Amino acid sequence: MSVSLRDPITLGTLTLRNRLYRAPVLEGAGSAPNPAAVYARHFVPNIEAGLALVIQGNTIVNLEGRTSPGMSVIGDRERMLALKPLTDAVHRAGGRIITQLGHGGSFSLESWHRDYVAVRTSPPFAPSPLPLWIRSLHRGGVHVMSTREVEELVRRFGIVAAWAREAGYDGVQLAGSNAKLLHQFLSPVHNRRKDRYGGDATARTTLLREIREAIAREAGADYPVLLKYTAVEGTPVRQRRGITLEDGVLTARIAEQVGFAALTPVHADVVPNTSICRGQFPRGALRRKGIKHRLLSATGRRTRNLTLAAGLWLSTRRTPFEPVWNRAIFGAVKQAVNIPVFAVGGIRTAQEANAILADGQADMIGIGRPFYAEPDLARRLLNESDPNHDREAACKSCNQCLIPQMLGMPGVCYSPTVKLSLRHRDAKTGTAAA
Repeated sequence: MSVSLRDPITLGTLTLRNRLYRAPVLEGAGSAPNPAAVYARHFVPNIEAGLALVIQGNTIVNLEGRTSPGMSVIGDRERMLALKPLTDAVHRAGGRIITQLGHGGSFSLESWHRDYVAVRTSPPFAPSPLPLWIRSLHRGGVHVMSTREVEELVRRFGIVAAWAREAGYDGVQLAGSNAKLLHQFLSPVHNRRKDRYGGDATARTTLLREIREAIAREAGADYPVLLKYTAVEGTPVRQRRGITLEDGVLTARIAEQVGFAALTPVHADVVPNTSICRGQFPRGALRRKGIKHRLLSATGRRTRNLTLAAGLWLSTRRTPFEPVWNRAIFGAVKQAVNIPVFAVGGIRTAQEANAILADGQADMIGIGRPFYAEPDLARRLLNESDPNHDREAACKSCNQCLIPQMLGMPGVCYSPTVKLSLRHRDAKTGTAAA
């Protein structure tokens, strides 16, 4: 039977009204005085437009581990419970909300941001000593986690997940991609451990398996736990093999066996760059006076800014935008497991979304940054009678939001061209500006 965006779906104990979700991005709310209100301003309009599910961007389970100043960090139960007004607002609007749980690992703020390097009590965590070519990207090295420290982190994930359930979140998603700590444990480049958390591709899933067990103990076996993870890993060093698609399919099968409710397999590079979002080199953002000043304040040196810009430029050359760029990955994982598989990455039209579902390549469709420009995007994607139903999303993947997000600025559209085109469209149709 053919499936479309408008069909409901069940993830474990969670039922969704349709198959469109907001993929996790950085909303820049974590350092706000009232993050629940900031997140609600982002998410509630999406839900009111018909979106089924929001996956809130990475929430860090320890006081350290942010990769951006705008990320939420949960130091205690009260900090999580302060987000209950957000979950209540999403539920009143008819939607569901899941929060990502993660940790930045070796690429945490303590590795590159001058303000955080200055006050850190220890270097950022890593599964193993960094390869020489990655070491140059860090200030002050890393702390290789002991077996006991990994076990403590496992327990922490379980405790924070229990707090998330108490705060009204409908589930959690482990952030196992984008060169963060859980990705690093899956990676043969980053993880060369000799204890049970290292070894072959099966052994490198031990951390994920133990976290899933900890969440079942602390939050309840019925609480939905999703996994976003790197199923294919890019690396510029030919001598070091990253995660292969074969590894990624193996991880998917193991995740299904241990009780994950759904999977989002993606491509990501071994270091943070634009491979996770593709698109253009953000030249305009790097030239803006305010952003340049913030970036220099964070890095401390113009040479570091130039190195960052060069890395972004090379990444956009290696991994340019292409529609539905993770198709081969989520399609292969879908064939290997029976639990729902989420598609994300370069999906910009209703036609692309419905074709993925109709062909049985995935079960849910994720869109992230296009919601910055069009909070009501779900309305026309889900409404086949809308004259603009098949129009491409306004987001052009210019990546001008990338540097501001990295610096903790609001997660909004920073493209003057997109804003102008939307104002022109709204004036022509008589609708309110986004």
